Order: sequence, then C-alpha cells, then structure tokens
Amino acid sequence: MRLGIRIFLVYALFIGLTGYFVLGTVMKEVRPGVRQSTEETLVDTANLLAELVREDVKAGTLSQSRLPEVLKAYGLRQPGATIWGLPKNQVNNRIYVTDAKGVVLLDSSGEAVGQDYSRWNDVYLTLRGEYGARSTRSDPQDPDSSVMHVGAPIRDEGHIIGVVTVAKPNSSLQPYVDRTERRLLWYGAGLVLLGLLFGALLSWWLSKSLRRLTDYAQAVSEGRRAELPKYRGGELAQLSVAVEHMRTQLEGKAYVERYVHTLTHELKSPLAAIRGAAELLEGDMPADQRRRFVGNIGSESARMQQLIERLLNLAMVEQRQGLEEHALVSLSDLIEDTLAAQRARIESRLLRVEQQIAQHVTVTGEHFLLRQGFANLLDNALDFTPLNGTLRFTAERVSAGVEVTLFNTAEPIPDYALPRLSERFYSLSRPDGGRKSTGLGLNFVEEVMQLHGGELRIGNVEGGVVVRLVFPR
Repeated sequence: MRLGIRIFLVYALFIGLTGYFVLGTVMKEVRPGVRQSTEETLVDTANLLAELVREDVKAGTLSQSRLPEVLKAYGLRQPGATIWGLPKNQVNNRIYVTDAKGVVLLDSSGEAVGQDYSRWNDVYLTLRGEYGARSTRSDPQDPDSSVMHVGAPIRDEGHIIGVVTVAKPNSSLQPYVDRTERRLLWYGAGLVLLGLLFGALLSWWLSKSLRRLTDYAQAVSEGRRAELPKYRGGELAQLSVAVEHMRTQLEGKAYVERYVHTLTHELKSPLAAIRGAAELLEGDMPADQRRRFVGNIGSESARMQQLIERLLNLAMVEQRQGLEEHALVSLSDLIEDTLAAQRARIESRLLRVEQQIAQHVTVTGEHFLLRQGFANLLDNALDFTPLNGTLRFTAERVSAGVEVTLFNTAEPIPDYALPRLSERFYSLSRPDGGRKSTGLGLNFVEEVMQLHGGELRIGNVEGGVVVRLVFPR
C-alpha cells in the first residue's frame, strides 16, 4: 500500500473518530441544554406570577378575581410567531396556584381545581422553602410526554401562603431540539468531509513530492539525466539536498573510475606509436624517415591533446543535470561565429557555404554549450565533406519547436552505423586518410541537446548527409 494512502487512512480514521465522539457528545447535550434554558425561563415566569397573585391569595379572593378569565384567554391565544424558522401558533404553558396546604385554587387548564397537589415536588418542596421542580409524564408509557413543572412561593411577611407552578410540555420544545440536531449533523458531516478532503489533498501532495524524489533517484540510478526536485524548506528540502549530495558523491566516484579506464584505453594506441617512433629515432636512419617519425610523434601528440580536451568537455556536460542559464540565443549569429572559426579550413577545401537562417529565429538555452555543440557538429561535417562540396544551414519552426538542419555533401552513411553515430568513441574512417576521430564530437552534441530538452537526428539524403537538431518550444 502506498505511503500516501496509508497517511490518508490514518488521517481519515482520526477525523472519523474525532467527529464521532465530538458530535456524539454535543448531540447528547442538545436536549438537556434546551430544557435547562427553558427551565430558567419558567422560574422567572413563576416568580412574576407569584407576586401578581399574592394579594388575592392572601385575601382568599383568587377565584373572584380577573385572573381566571385572564388565564382562560391566555390559553386561547394564537401567537402566530415564527421562531428561527419554526411556527408557533398556540401557547403551551399551564399555570396553577395552590394554597399553603397544597390544594389547587386555580388551574389554567380547569382540570385540577380543589385537588391536593401537596405530594408533587413542585408544591411539596416549594412549601418547605426549597426550589421546587419536577418532570412528569402525562402518559406513563410515552417518554416524549414529559412535562416540566417549576414552582415559586407566594410569600406574605416571610411566610409561604401558597405556590404558583408554571408547567411546559417538553413536546413543545422537541421541534427546536430536532432542528438543532439536524443542523449539527449537517455541519458535523460537512466538517468531517472537509477534513477528509484536506487530508486527501495533503496525502496527494506528500505522495507527489516523494514520488518526484523517487523518480529522480530512479533516473539517476539508470544513468538518465534528471532535474533535482525543488522544495520550499522543511524535511523534504533537506531530504532532496541529502539525495543530491549522495548522488554527487557516488556518481562522482564511479564517473572518475570510468573515465580513468576510458582515458587509459584510448591513450594506449598513440602512446605506443610515440614510444615506437622514439625508439626508432634513437638509431641511425635517413633524414626523410626521421622527419616522418618526428611527424608521427607530433600527430599522435596532437591526437592525445584533442582526446583529452574533448573528454574534459564531455565530462563537463555529462555531469550537468540542467542548464545554468536560459537565454534567447540567435541561431544566425551563433552559426556565423561557428563558421568564422573554421573559415580557413572551409576556404582551403573550396567549400560552398549556405547560411539560410533568418536573424529573428532564436532558441532558449545556454550560449556557451550551444556554441561548443555547433562547433563539434561543423568539425564533424568538414571531416566528411569533399573538395568543392556544400555546407547548408537552415532553420524552421515545427510543431515541436525549432528545427535546425546542417546538410553537407558526403558519401551515404552505412545503415549499420546510423544508430551508433552518437555513441562515445564510435567513429567512421575519414575519406581523406582513413583515420578515425576521437568519436566524442557527436556524443557531445547529443548531450548538449538533451540538456536543452531537444533531440539529435542524423540521416542520409540525396547528395549527402543531413543532421537535424530539434529544440523544444
């Protein structure tokens, strides 16, 4: 299982458990919270009524007062109110008054007048000077039929002469409880989903970041060029730096070993030729032979110098993982500079040069590397172009980007050699003397093109050979 999925599952489990326990706790507190706030309102109402009926209870004229008519009218009222989106079309409070013995003197419902309520807690505790309240089911078999009762004492000169009780059925509060619970569930589910979405995005980002680093390490292990992922601080940035440092250390050691072996192998032949010529020069020989062997020593020394220089340039390019600059480079100016450096050689071979690249055609890249790459390309073309041959540079925009072509008059390249031309140290015999080059020029060009995200293509055409360099947009 992928690391990102594991992180997401752990995060989802945490969010799920947290949401379950938090929502469960809050849901359990909704109903008691609503009832507690309602009870506080009933306490205020009961105490207000206790003051209003005190004089009538004291005088024994409660039944002859206007209060019974008021309570009856109160019970018939239709408020027509809308409370937080819920309609309220009737009053639900029941009010009754008892005397000092607990006998009901007045009841807004008209059901309990004359009955003894002294055993109910709202009356019993209030008559004893305590806080009197109770919750009683109107239907013993129905838990939703409970009614809250809150009593308040009627006092006269410090003595309790009666009790006023205000009762409210919990069923009238249930719509508000249900609505609050529904909203909590929706909000809770929304927060959980939002948390899961955030967790999924976090897991995706972390997995993507690690996958980029993994792909980079995989590419390096396979010898492919890859750009080091960049992170903005934190452990990922430290890990990226550590991986790059490890790559540099390991690759540098292997790279040096490989180049030492390569250089040793390639220098064997010219060193053997120089040593043989030197040994022969120690003896007596005609002057023309001496000059020939001295010339051999000079040519082999030049060959070794060229080999070392090209190996150093190739090593510099191969070690690069990306470009150090991204500048607009004019292809026309670049080709002109390259041709100028080889002007003497071109004129000595009486070659016809056609430079057909417009001034406005540019590519993005590193000028120094492009200059070196075109120099190697032109040098290779000159080796195979016969006297009075043609060199032609062109450029055009294609769907992939910009394609630069170099055509030179030459014999067709053998089919077996075409796929190997850019291999290191692979070279064909030159037509003018049969000797081979270092076999590093086209390999260098291919490395430069890869650094620029482009492609090197070589093929035969009518009358010669064409090299195509395709630069991306």
